[in-house]
Amino acid sequence: MKIVFAGTPEFAAQAMRAIHDAGHEIVLALTQPDRRAGRGMHLQASPVKEFALEKNIPVLQPETLKRNSPDAQKKLQAEEAYQHLSQIDFDAMVVVAYGLILPQEILDISERPGRYGSFNIHASLLPRWRGAAPIQRAIESGDRKTGVCIMQMDAGLDTGDIVLVEELEIDLNETSATLHDRLSKLGAKLIVSTLTQLASGKSLSPTPQSNLGVSYAEKILKAEAEIDWSLDAQQIDARIRAFNPFPGATSSLNGLSIKLWNTRIPKNPPAGSGKSGEVLGLGQDSIYVQCGSGVIEVLEMQRPGGKRLSAKMCLQALDAAEKPCCFQTKAEHLDPE
Repeated sequence: MKIVFAGTPEFAAQAMRAIHDAGHEIVLALTQPDRRAGRGMHLQASPVKEFALEKNIPVLQPETLKRNSPDAQKKLQAEEAYQHLSQIDFDAMVVVAYGLILPQEILDISERPGRYGSFNIHASLLPRWRGAAPIQRAIESGDRKTGVCIMQMDAGLDTGDIVLVEELEIDLNETSATLHDRLSKLGAKLIVSTLTQLASGKSLSPTPQSNLGVSYAEKILKAEAEIDWSLDAQQIDARIRAFNPFPGATSSLNGLSIKLWNTRIPKNPPAGSGKSGEVLGLGQDSIYVQCGSGVIEVLEMQRPGGKRLSAKMCLQALDAAEKPCCFQTKAEHLDPE
């Protein structure tokens, strides 16, 4: 089949590679414009663009697909993309973590006679966690299962009919990084299965989404990263794991903003208690921190400009392991009173 592929990050690139390796022809890649990143803030191509260039696939990078944009340059880019899509020959469009809204007129192009429409890979069990950050929000909320849905796209926000779905259990110590990798592999498998079914002449059986259990996965903001130690241990543990790798949970210690990367709920926490954020003791490579209710075991931390280390080693490097110390919330740091 001839496919138009729209996506941006590595999650999308993995699906794109699988589609290509399955023998389908990707005739066009849509991806977001190059962004500045890294210490040098150099322009970097998205993983989807990098793969497209490697395989000599044409690439378009409009800042928007809305032809009514008030910005003249963006409007021109959207018009060029619309005209290009209108003129090329393809069978279906696959959209994965693209980051731009597809207007109805773009979806209409993919639904012209003889075409199969647009399909989206969504990393949740819809209608739960529609929106931008389904992986992080599932972990943050303590969900025990998630999955991937292949959805026939419509103009709504992740509201289309489901054509294929598969569940996946969330491990107790899962981070967004590890769950992302597992879901990306599952998504790649399911979209190839969907396209293979279409190519073989078999029809799909779309199922409308339920109106019950709808929830929205709002975009993760850096402002959410600061840990509130007055929360209970389960909530803090889930949030730290959900924010790994982005934006990375933080807390102030000895005047430094420390990143907390990996935690777990300890089976045998140290005896006694302290105030919220207080380091209660050291494990073999970890530290134990008092929460509003319960204790978490912090496994991996990072000080500014440093590398990720075991939490115990990081604390020792800060010369804080042999004296009472306490993480502070942002509010405490700004107002010690």
